[in-house]
Amino acid sequence: MKIAIAQMNCTVGDLAGNTAKIADYARRAQAQGAEILLTPELSLCGYPPEDLLLRDGFYRACDQALFDLAQQVQGITLLVGHPHLVGEERFNAASILRDGKIVATYHKHALPNHSVFDEERYFAHGSEPCLIEMDGVKFGINICADVWHEQAAIRAKEAGAQILLVLNASPYHFNKQVTRYDTIRDRIGDTGLAVVYANMVGGQDELVFDGASFVMDNAGKLTHQFAAFDEVLGFVEVKDGKLVPGERAKVEKDEASIYRALCLGVRDYITKNRFPGVLLGLSGGIDSALTLAVAVDALGADKVRAVMMPSPYTAQISIDDSREMVKLLGVRYEELDILPAFTALQDTLSPMFKGLPTDTTEENLQARIRGVLLMALSNKSGSLVLTTGNKSEMTVGYCTLYGDMAGGFAVLKDVSKTWVYRLSNYRNTLGRVIPERIITRPPSAELKPDQTDQDSLPPYDVLDAIMAYFVEKNLSIAEIIARGYAEADVQRVVKLIRINEYKRRQAPVGVRITDRGFGKDWRYPITVRYQDDF
Repeated sequence: MKIAIAQMNCTVGDLAGNTAKIADYARRAQAQGAEILLTPELSLCGYPPEDLLLRDGFYRACDQALFDLAQQVQGITLLVGHPHLVGEERFNAASILRDGKIVATYHKHALPNHSVFDEERYFAHGSEPCLIEMDGVKFGINICADVWHEQAAIRAKEAGAQILLVLNASPYHFNKQVTRYDTIRDRIGDTGLAVVYANMVGGQDELVFDGASFVMDNAGKLTHQFAAFDEVLGFVEVKDGKLVPGERAKVEKDEASIYRALCLGVRDYITKNRFPGVLLGLSGGIDSALTLAVAVDALGADKVRAVMMPSPYTAQISIDDSREMVKLLGVRYEELDILPAFTALQDTLSPMFKGLPTDTTEENLQARIRGVLLMALSNKSGSLVLTTGNKSEMTVGYCTLYGDMAGGFAVLKDVSKTWVYRLSNYRNTLGRVIPERIITRPPSAELKPDQTDQDSLPPYDVLDAIMAYFVEKNLSIAEIIARGYAEADVQRVVKLIRINEYKRRQAPVGVRITDRGFGKDWRYPITVRYQDDF
């Protein structure tokens, strides 16, 4: 017997498109001898549908799509994820389709309500197991978070399951696959059941689903590993009730996996929202350089436009390096001098600024001029502006509202400055596209003479470590200091985090690559007086 895994890229709300894609996977799987096809969690409607799940009309549309899909399924048993309304209760469900009929429906037991998940907001808990029997083998069904706890898997085992089929929409973050392996081995230890784990692939707003579907036997040994970040139709053979080892694709780690996640997140955000292309401000600095490289790798050079907007403080090497990079990548490029606009605004404001010293106001004016120019080009062309700021800057507020924060998608929103350097060096190992001087010169916003980032910030390795402990690991100031960081640096960074929440709340959505980014999983109040000093 052969089981097929549809590692699909679904689009939220595209019921017709998702249905057609699932039906195509079913036809191809059947043609290659599969008797069962396993799709990802909520594959019919895409994941996560968020507050679409509060609309009864959405369930009616999904029911119709499920019925239409069932009519197309002949000669193969299909497991498809979908939302299910029963009376007044809503469920995260998986239905078994066979020969034109909906044979049975399973309701997800464990509803995650942490990190980026808020399924308790939408769904009721299921409690009953559901089995499929094929060729004398009984298969139990679980959905994603079910296998992160023991109860649903144990119920499937008690009902007679011999192999567990798991539909997943498990989003990517760095090193997530290791956690998945450990979790599934725990469930195998609880139940003695082999596990077939099918995961979604693709980008949905800030989330990236990396696929990387896999299979483990009842001893916890990996028998199959399918490719990450690509759509896959994979096959698993079962002989005499046992899994036959098969495909073992390499799962990329570290820089390679993060870079691919960024590219997939950009590609799907732009294509699924039907933007014709992107544009960005190229400064000669490392953040905009990495953003440009990701954009070109994700979309192709023909869909990317770069604009250099020099000010009186822009170094000639910044212009030279930008020119070199766009030649290497072959993208459309223009230079727009912001001095006339900067002078005009200073003249307009001079009566009100008379007698006042020059400060960050004049720096921010330059950033906001650039934002206005980019947004004007975006309006005329329809292309989306990519912002270039990184997580370190977002953490401490070293970004300008309506300036460098102006745009529609923040590629590096969850990428610290330390990782920006690592990813830039990694990208050049695939082929040199970022001039070396961009990577080696001290970073600077170039908004005043001889400015560097470290004039007013701790070294980035220190800043990023404090940020990771406080933001991603929820450690207190005292706990971070106990790890060897200077009290002054910790207090300063944490203070900047606290007072800049209002900026982060207005930032565009961006790709999540850590286990806690400044998006769905960061919900701090803007107005707050609590001081976490313990």
